[in-house]
Amino acid sequence: MSPEILHANLACIETLLQAPNSVSVHKKKWHTAFVTIYCYRALLSIHQNTVTKKGNIEIPLSTSYTAITIKSEIGPFEIERASLVQLVKEKNLDQLQQLGGVDGVVSALKTGAEQGVSNDDREIASRREVFGTNTYRKPPTKGFLHYVWEAFQDLTIIILMVCAALSLGFGMKVHGAKEGWIDGLSILVAIFLVIAVSAISNFRQNRQFDKLSKVSNDIQIDVFRGGRRQKISIFEILVGDVICLKIGDQVPADGLFLQGHSLQIDESSMTGESDHVEINHDHNPFLFSGTKVVDGFGRMVITAVGMNTAWGEMMSQLTRDTNEQTPLQARLDKLTSSIGKVGVTVAFIVLVVLFVRYFTGTTKDENGNQEFIKGKTKFDDILNSSVEFIAAAVTIVVVAIPEGLPLAVTLTLAYSMKRMMADKAMVRKLSACETMGSATTICTDKTGTLTMNQMKVTKCWLGKETMEELGGYSSVAPYVIELFREGIALNTTGSVYRPSFGMEYEISGSPTEKAILSWAIEDLNMDMEEITRKCSILHVESFNSQKKRSGVLLKRKVDSSVHVHWKGASEMILAMCSSYYDASGIIKDLDDSQILEFQQIIQAMAASSLRCIAFAQSRIQAEEVEDSDGHKTMKEEGLVLLGLVGIKDPCRPGVKKAVEDCQYAGVNVKMITGDNVFTAKAIATECGILRADHDMNEAVIEGEKFRNYTEEERIEKVDKIFVMARSSPFDKLLMVQCLKQKGHVVAVTGDGTNDAPALKEADIGLSMGIQGTEVAKESSDIVILDDNFASVATVLKWGRCVYNNIQKFIQFQLTVNVAALVINFVAAISTGEVPLTAVQLLWVNLIMDTLGALALATENPTKELMDKPPVGRTAPLITNIMWRNLLPQAMYQISVLLILQFKGESIFGVDDKVKDTLIFNTFVLCQVFNEFNARKLEKKNVFKGIHRNRLFMGIIAITIVLQVIMVEFLKKFADTVRLSWGQWGICIGIASMSWPVGWVVKFIPVAEKPFFSYFKIKTYFR
Repeated sequence: MSPEILHANLACIETLLQAPNSVSVHKKKWHTAFVTIYCYRALLSIHQNTVTKKGNIEIPLSTSYTAITIKSEIGPFEIERASLVQLVKEKNLDQLQQLGGVDGVVSALKTGAEQGVSNDDREIASRREVFGTNTYRKPPTKGFLHYVWEAFQDLTIIILMVCAALSLGFGMKVHGAKEGWIDGLSILVAIFLVIAVSAISNFRQNRQFDKLSKVSNDIQIDVFRGGRRQKISIFEILVGDVICLKIGDQVPADGLFLQGHSLQIDESSMTGESDHVEINHDHNPFLFSGTKVVDGFGRMVITAVGMNTAWGEMMSQLTRDTNEQTPLQARLDKLTSSIGKVGVTVAFIVLVVLFVRYFTGTTKDENGNQEFIKGKTKFDDILNSSVEFIAAAVTIVVVAIPEGLPLAVTLTLAYSMKRMMADKAMVRKLSACETMGSATTICTDKTGTLTMNQMKVTKCWLGKETMEELGGYSSVAPYVIELFREGIALNTTGSVYRPSFGMEYEISGSPTEKAILSWAIEDLNMDMEEITRKCSILHVESFNSQKKRSGVLLKRKVDSSVHVHWKGASEMILAMCSSYYDASGIIKDLDDSQILEFQQIIQAMAASSLRCIAFAQSRIQAEEVEDSDGHKTMKEEGLVLLGLVGIKDPCRPGVKKAVEDCQYAGVNVKMITGDNVFTAKAIATECGILRADHDMNEAVIEGEKFRNYTEEERIEKVDKIFVMARSSPFDKLLMVQCLKQKGHVVAVTGDGTNDAPALKEADIGLSMGIQGTEVAKESSDIVILDDNFASVATVLKWGRCVYNNIQKFIQFQLTVNVAALVINFVAAISTGEVPLTAVQLLWVNLIMDTLGALALATENPTKELMDKPPVGRTAPLITNIMWRNLLPQAMYQISVLLILQFKGESIFGVDDKVKDTLIFNTFVLCQVFNEFNARKLEKKNVFKGIHRNRLFMGIIAITIVLQVIMVEFLKKFADTVRLSWGQWGICIGIASMSWPVGWVVKFIPVAEKPFFSYFKIKTYFR
């Protein structure tokens, strides 16, 4: 083959390799495959022609030729997903250097450290296709059948099923196939209904937990897209995204450190090591999903998301434990156990009595013949009677054991969680729902909780003069204005974005940072980009809640001079200064009298509810930049005070009313803030926390003073303190510990990372959904989604509602338990028969356990709940008021039903079958009427607000309809006969007397001392 032909073939190959950029990733793969096949055939053809025709021929190189490198493409990007995943997982610095460092990875991912990923939909879709989404596979959720199986494993259900099987078998043998199956199948149907209701309620609760889990995991992340800083869901993060990190944030995916200062990460969630890891460019730029930022700030570029991260793999194997048992549930388990023991004892006595009466020949059959005759009665008849006795005893146990109590707790907690979500409170731990009802003290933050967190600079002092006195910023020396701009633009964690000239600035960051940046742009004409270009940052000390300041060490590019800028709490910054600028730019010394004047200015601003921020700076020599160990240092004394600004953060509307509601309910509200005493006092007075009758010397204290008290002094004074100013997170923790030692049930609000210890220590930790860090949220029990104190008061009301609803149901159910047990016990002892059959008792069990729980556990909170003092830790679960309400009702039902049992036939002139139906019907209707009584434990008007609870009325209607069906249409199933209109009227008349009985007994006064404490015995009724 001639050289010309060879070069022509090579030219064709080169042309084929140049695939247009416009084609899709899918088509590019097909194009690559086609080129590979074509090249292979072309080269094979050349080889065959050369060998067969001319032997070994040397082909001279052309004077101009093309070298071809064939490499596989990974979509539109220059790096493989697997390489990125391994790079961070293995912390492979060598591989990172081969890729060109962090900048090389950023370039390969076609993103930018300042711009981030483009907002173009096609590019976002492409990144998702190539690198995946930031979601992880979840283990399959438990299906409905799982909960059915769990319900089947209940011991009483198993015993009942055995009884049903025996009853079915012997019934068909004795009575024949036509009639014998009824009793056994009736019990099985009743068992099925109980299992179905239990399984459905548990299944629905699990689904609700899944929904709440999705909401709690949906974290908002600061990200740069198209040069604009914006918040997006953690699930929307892509490989190539540039993420902003600050103290308290969770790292949303694996990635590499781009820029930042003093960034330290807590990797204990991944490695188990408690030591914090420093992140830097040189030695450790690797960031892992799920870890927490504990100090500093910075930016990172995402390299792996979702299941490609170690966190994703770990989370995909975890399931949320929805079987968390709350303290109230634990107490109810003890109550259920003790009542169950009584029930088992009664059932055993009934069983013994029935067997004794049977084998002694006392019992007679339907025809009046003696049932057992020694030597004559068949074994099958004995066995059949024994099964009936056992079934009766087991059903007594079923009715005696208040299985509805756990169900009622589950229902009321699930219902309240759902409603609290609508009221801007997301419950993370079930126990917090009920514990909040017992809260005696709430320790709240000021900023964002009591105030609106909409900050604005309203006052500015230069030297000892305000801007109003100076006549505006134009009268201030330009050099001083430039120092202000420099200190604000470079000493901030916020950012400024302007889409195009003439459009509004978009400012992001904390509310304080946004207020200062907005003021600098609008009043000082600050150009953040220009200042950033003129200076390079040497070192940063980020803000923390202990030092209450932040600083930056910078170098001006124009003259290489080094400057330090500080901003923070006015008292802290003032203490670092030895001089100050006046409006003319002249530096003046700060002596004691001058410092006193500035302190008075600060106090005056604070008394006007302004948050006072001070700015200071100083030029330093190059040799002062590093210490003897080579670490960057920042000058902290001898600074020049630039000026003071006052930031207004108005109180939230309705917060004073919410505070008063809490105080009226017997709950103390204490404000713990980092602001100075005067600002704290002004806000606390405005919110109603501080009142005129308080001794200000004891009610208001600084954190340092409280910290320096002895333990005895703290415990002695803690109840009198209502405001703690200039407090650190450690002071808040100390306050919580002291209050708990004094027996208080403490709720604490917090939003910062350093608040985590206090949130965990408190009985109820309340984190802020907007301003709260992820660390604070994870340490809390409830997240207040709107950061509003009014929502905290709502949570308190819901907590009391949960406790109150449970007490209502306990009163209702114990009335049924006592009545059913006594009636069956007395009847069995005296006549050898139980008036309520197994199926009837199971039906009553279903009504009181399920429908009753649903009706009473879903009552909404009322204003009356806030009229009472908090329920203490040791308060009995069944109060004297409940005993007063339930015992007379139970006695009334027992009396009426026993009269029907022994005298019903003669009074109403009916046969035995109608009498038993009357007893069953009256008993059920008594529970329906008593459900109304249970709505109000103390109020005489039990019908108040009933029209607003449609669910309650619906359940009452359903219960009555089902009872009519049971009596009138399921005669063989329920072992009943049809009743006449007159007989229905008698049943309703007797049952309706429950209302006047309930009304009368509420006139009876009760002692405050718990009923069982008189016996000085340990009980489970507490």
